[in-house]
Amino acid sequence: MTAKARVLVVANRTAQSDELFETLRERSARGPVSFMLLVPATWEISDPHGGRETARRRLNGALARLHSAGLGVEGVLGDPDPMLAVKEIWDPARFDEVIVSTLPARISNWLKRDLPCRVERHTGKSVTHVIASEAVETPQREGGSVSAVSN
Repeated sequence: MTAKARVLVVANRTAQSDELFETLRERSARGPVSFMLLVPATWEISDPHGGRETARRRLNGALARLHSAGLGVEGVLGDPDPMLAVKEIWDPARFDEVIVSTLPARISNWLKRDLPCRVERHTGKSVTHVIASEAVETPQREGGSVSAVSN
C-alpha cells in the first residue's frame, strides 16, 4: 500500500481557478494524497480588513469546490507575505510536495518576487508551478470554518 502524499498548495487570487482545480484532480488521480491549501491574506484595497476577509472567502470557495470533487483538503489563512506564510507553516515532516499557483507573469506580483523558486529553495522540495486565471469567487454558505496561521 502506497503512503498518502501530503501536498502544500499556495494560492490566493487563483485559489478557485479551473487550472488549480484540474491540477489537484490530476495529482489526486496519481495516488493517495491530502492537500493543505494555504491562502496568504494579501492586501486588498476593497477589503476593509486588509485582505483577510477576501482571502477567507477565496479559501472557503476553493474548499467547497475541492470537497465536492471528493478531494481531501484542509485550508489555512496565512501571513500577507506569501513567503513568510510558507515559512510559518512549512515542516518537512508534514509535507512531501508543494504546488504554487500564480496569475500569469504579466500581472503576477508573486512571480515578480520569484515566489515559486524561493519556495523551492526554502523547502528543498520540487515545486509544481500552476499559472492560472483569477477565478470568479463563488458565494459560500454560512458555517464554514478556516484555520489561521498566526501572524
